[in-house]
Amino acid sequence: MDFVLPELGKGIDEATISFWMCEEGDKINKGDDVIEMLTDKATFNVPAPVSGVLKDILVREGEVVKVGQKIAEIGE
Repeated sequence: MDFVLPELGKGIDEATISFWMCEEGDKINKGDDVIEMLTDKATFNVPAPVSGVLKDILVREGEVVKVGQKIAEIGE
């Protein structure tokens, strides 16, 4: 499954990944916080949309991500 950056709120269309809370190969559960994100107004965590294994991290810490952009792959 594609893990994409979800909607962040009105007027916010991108954020910076400040910290991955897990690594490739880690088992994650739906709702677990996986990423800490930064905008110019807030810091927030993004939860896993599904349970599975974090297969491939596509965007690294410090990189800017747009809403809807694929940031990782989650597999079984």
